[in-house]
Amino acid sequence: MPLRLERQENISTLRLAAAPLVALVVTLIVGAVMFVALGHDPVRAFTIYFIEPLGDPWTLQELVVKACPLLLIGIGLAFCYRANRWNIGAEGQYVAGAVLGSWLALATHGTEAGPWVLPAMLLLGAIGGALWGLIPAFLRVRFGSSEILTSLMLVYVAQYGLDYLVRGPWKDPQGFNFPQSVTFDDVALMPLLFGEGRLHGGVILALVTVVVATFVLGRTLIGFSIELGGSAPRAAAFAGFDEKRVTYGVFAVSGALAGLAGIVEVAGPIGQLQPTISPGYGFTAIIAAMLGRLHPVGILVSSLVLALTYIGGEAAQISMRLPFDVTRVFQGTLLIAILAADVLVRYRIRRVEGASHA
Repeated sequence: MPLRLERQENISTLRLAAAPLVALVVTLIVGAVMFVALGHDPVRAFTIYFIEPLGDPWTLQELVVKACPLLLIGIGLAFCYRANRWNIGAEGQYVAGAVLGSWLALATHGTEAGPWVLPAMLLLGAIGGALWGLIPAFLRVRFGSSEILTSLMLVYVAQYGLDYLVRGPWKDPQGFNFPQSVTFDDVALMPLLFGEGRLHGGVILALVTVVVATFVLGRTLIGFSIELGGSAPRAAAFAGFDEKRVTYGVFAVSGALAGLAGIVEVAGPIGQLQPTISPGYGFTAIIAAMLGRLHPVGILVSSLVLALTYIGGEAAQISMRLPFDVTRVFQGTLLIAILAADVLVRYRIRRVEGASHA
């Protein structure tokens, strides 16, 4: 029986708002089946994943710290996705920003550099991510290459570049042969908000980004050109908006925020360069952006939810001996459920009458 998807003209706002919630429910159902198949009590598993972390003040701090890079990267991706430009390589832009920003920390290590070091590192991190993001933008504009493939492939280039640096020229000579850089000086580290704990100044940067992005996307001509270019390219061209300029612009912003997230993470919770500086934030942020409906405030909420899966996954590893891959299954299922819910909300499935069969 041939079927086809027909785009719906009038989409209910209520259905659009309910789609992420439905996706969450479907993900929980799939998760319950998975836990039963693994021989575990799903109620206990969900309690460890989603309830227990919320009752510990230290864990709540960790929740915000892990949500910070997801929020920054997710907002940057929202700029691209609203313009119908598919940046899948935020992980590479995250690494590129961390590397370029860390260069200054290592160059000034052991000197009497002043408080200008950290702001300069943050700026370099944003520049590094933006430059890395502009590569797939250039390839799309100049050669018509798929930004999905090019941005994704550049992730591996950035990761192997980082690996080479921390095992080679940037390796700590006093680090007992571990592949890592020296620990950054105090002037190159993110300040703690309360003098102790894990909350650092990057959280403030992320919240400011939410406010600025909400204003830009919702109240400015730039936001309108991005939205129009993504939903109606012909109308955008007729209105005088340059498609190439929009492509470069959204990739630059997306890369800059991912790079900023990278240097904030390295100069914050990590404190040095290591071969692995991300558990996959650049990819998980795609889910955060989609679950948040490409709105900065929505991405803030979804980032906290996804950060909770990281913390719950670590707790489940200890108390239930579950592999961390279970967390990745959760996140992947959530992404598939969100995309499926969006399709069912925005399109109508119709049977093709009288279709001939060869």
